[in-house]
Parts: sequence; structure tokens; C-alpha cells
Amino acid sequence: MDIFATLLSNLNYVTIFILMLLESTVIPVPSELVVAPAAYHAASGNLHVYLVILFATLGADVGATINYLAGYYLGRPIIYRFANSHIGHLCLLNQKKVEKSEAYFNDHGMVATITGRLIPGIRHLISIPAGLAKMTYWRFLLYTTIGAGCWNCILAALGWYLHSFVPEDQLNDTIMKYGEYIKVIIMSIVAVALLYFIVKWLINRHRKIKFGNKD
Repeated sequence: MDIFATLLSNLNYVTIFILMLLESTVIPVPSELVVAPAAYHAASGNLHVYLVILFATLGADVGATINYLAGYYLGRPIIYRFANSHIGHLCLLNQKKVEKSEAYFNDHGMVATITGRLIPGIRHLISIPAGLAKMTYWRFLLYTTIGAGCWNCILAALGWYLHSFVPEDQLNDTIMKYGEYIKVIIMSIVAVALLYFIVKWLINRHRKIKFGNKD
């Protein structure tokens, strides 16, 4: 893990890309401690905040693509076998977590690729069920970019905001503290959005049945 500590302590556009790539596969790299600190340094003029978001999102896209391809070509038995292996456990994986991401994808359809990028425990695994479901790659990439981009914008805004009053030696602890509040807010927003789409679908379905009966 020393290599991760080295990368985290030397944030630039290349290390941001690499760390976010790893975070979007199965490597337990917390994106909060990548994008938010990078934006914190951008606020002091060492980096450009828009480039921080860009490279973080590109890294997330590449990492998500690796998971997507694994699901697409390897299939469920091999994915489960890896999740239950010693290496999978070192990556904090298990079959239950993969099944949870599959259930979320199956319950919410393609929109899960966007919203799943915002939900802890689902974010880095949602690409696997997209691959298992043979989702069209370019649609998958678009949805992943939107979801990852939104998440990175939120983290960048947090880091930029904290720069005005948090000393650097207290930054990571403060980020994780605020991160918990952000997760609750995001999950609430996602829940409301999903409820809206479900209600809209039910209303449209009811109208089709009603008009269909009249015909």
C-alpha cells in the first residue's frame, strides 16, 4: 500500500488519473481522498480544478471500462470466483457485494449506471453487471461519464470550499467527515429521483392500459 500513499501524497494530473482508474476497478482507493485534496491544491493555484475533474473522470471511465469488459467477456461464474478468492478479499470484495450491485442494476435498469456511480458500495462495481447484461458500450460510457463527472464535481467543490478554512494537516479527516454528510444527501437525492421515475412509469403504464381498453 506504500505506492498508494506515495501517489496520494503527490497529486498531479497523472496520479489523479491512475488513482481514479484503480478506484473504478476493484482496488479500494477512496475517491474522496483523491479528487477533494486535488481541488484543495487547485484552490491554491498548484493545479487547475477543471483539469482535476477531467482527469479524474477519464480515469474513472477507463477503470469502469475494465470492469465492464470483465463482466462482458468473463461471465458471472469467473467474476464470482474472483470475488471469493484471496485476492478478491484483499480488494474488499466478496460475492455478496457483486450480487448487490447486480440487484441494483436489475432493479433500476440502465439509469443505474448513472446513479450507481454516486452510491457507496455500488459505485466501483456497477460496471460489472452492465457488462454481464451486454449493455451497449457507448451508452455505458456516456452514463458512466455523467455519473462519475457529477461525483467528481461534488468532491472538487468540497475540496475547493475547504481550502478557505481547513489547514492541510487536517484536510483528510475533514474530507471524510463531510463525505459522510454528502453520501447521505446524495443517496436521498437518488432515492427521490428513482421514485420520480417509478411513479412516472406507473402513470404512463396506467394511461396505456386505460386508452388500450377504450380501443
